[in-house]
Amino acid sequence: MSGQIAVGQSATSPSGSRSFRYEVVGLRQSDETDKTDYSIRSSASQFIIVPYNRMNQEMQRLTRLGAKIVSIQPLTSEAE
Repeated sequence: MSGQIAVGQSATSPSGSRSFRYEVVGLRQSDETDKTDYSIRSSASQFIIVPYNRMNQEMQRLTRLGAKIVSIQPLTSEAE
């Protein structure tokens, strides 16, 4: 299982500390991914952790890369 984290500014509101896990299929090498310093491997599923305040931007980025989001799950902290 591969994990990635999309980093962004966290807000001071409670929603700023919430994160979600995207399960993504269909990531493949393309003109857009060629701009990165690493290659994208084609696999069944990848999991990407995204802060609440970056969810929309990450969905748009994944769509441009040709990926399909199959599930979005909230991550809960055991400390809460």
